[in-house]
Amino acid sequence: MLPLPELTPQELARYARHLALPDVGVEGQRRLKGARVLCVGAGGLGSPAATYLAAAGVGTVGVVDAEDVETSNLQRQILHGHADVGRPKVASAKDRLEAINPDVVVQTHHAKLTSANAFDILRAYDIVLDGSDNFATRYLVNDACVLLGKPDVFGAIFRFEGQASVFAAPDGPCYRCVFPEPPPPDLVPTCAEAGVLGVLPGVIGTIQATEAIKLILGVGDSLVGRLVVYDALAMTFREIRIPRDPDCPVCGTHPSVRALVDYEAFCGIGRRSDAGAKAAGATAALDPVITVQELKARLDAGDRPFLLDVREPFEHALVRLDDDLLIPIGDLERRQRELDPAREIVAYCHHGNRSGRATAYLRRHGFARARNLRGGIEEWAAKIDRSLPRY
Repeated sequence: MLPLPELTPQELARYARHLALPDVGVEGQRRLKGARVLCVGAGGLGSPAATYLAAAGVGTVGVVDAEDVETSNLQRQILHGHADVGRPKVASAKDRLEAINPDVVVQTHHAKLTSANAFDILRAYDIVLDGSDNFATRYLVNDACVLLGKPDVFGAIFRFEGQASVFAAPDGPCYRCVFPEPPPPDLVPTCAEAGVLGVLPGVIGTIQATEAIKLILGVGDSLVGRLVVYDALAMTFREIRIPRDPDCPVCGTHPSVRALVDYEAFCGIGRRSDAGAKAAGATAALDPVITVQELKARLDAGDRPFLLDVREPFEHALVRLDDDLLIPIGDLERRQRELDPAREIVAYCHHGNRSGRATAYLRRHGFARARNLRGGIEEWAAKIDRSLPRY
């Protein structure tokens, strides 16, 4: 183990309020300076977490994120400002964190965390703070942390509710002990689809930063074995005890998962299925999924399917495909008579989840040529028409 770094006179002044705490003091502040924490995601959760880690004097703060700053991020992702729109989030985060504390080393990883690079990135850090917004990354981070023996400080947000815990700590449960299987992808809306209160990630991300700092200092009672659930509307916190599962395939007594897998496949992302149509006895004349490249080629050739937008009106007003029909997914059952069962229908939404559910519903009800635009208008804007706004 490397010796703890000494504090400079400037750092002694900066951290004076920490040094006055008996549970921190000079020794604890040196521990913070010697620590390395990775934030997975520079979004809603990563923003407050990384901000407070840097301000607290954690010596090395890593940030991994593949996305660029978008205008819709600014309502909650406080690492970024209006001038950062279009920049990589990791670049914006680095500038902001170094402005907060120039003594902190900020290491950036401008990449999507995958099974191929997770070990290489996570191995260099002591603690991993998971601020991801999708199940595939959460399972990936969990499994990698268990296999590497690193704590996974977990956080999640949805609408007005958030969760936090510490997984993969010695003798504690891991994420799979609580959530053994991912939910069906078509049943889980993203924050972009369901919305999220802007201040909510500030609460949960700060809890994550607090837990990481406590782990570094070795003080207090951590959230190992406990899941905290925060309801912003009721302004309540409740605690759920979560024991370690001895049969867990990752951290159990006889683990079967000894390597990282394809987590998008594990979570069913991109899985092509027309099981609903088959169950209803329908004969699907077309593949139930169409890519943005395939749709673009069709449109260029003048072979235009019927375009159905199943998002909400405010989303439709932000960005849309030409000559489409808006029927929010909640109104689809009531308004399906407006659609022609004989036509090829391409349903789309923001990322493809709601339109996937709409396609399955339509195929069960006689629309055998209904198809889902994979990746939604977000992928269309990213790969086909970059002049379109993204949100």
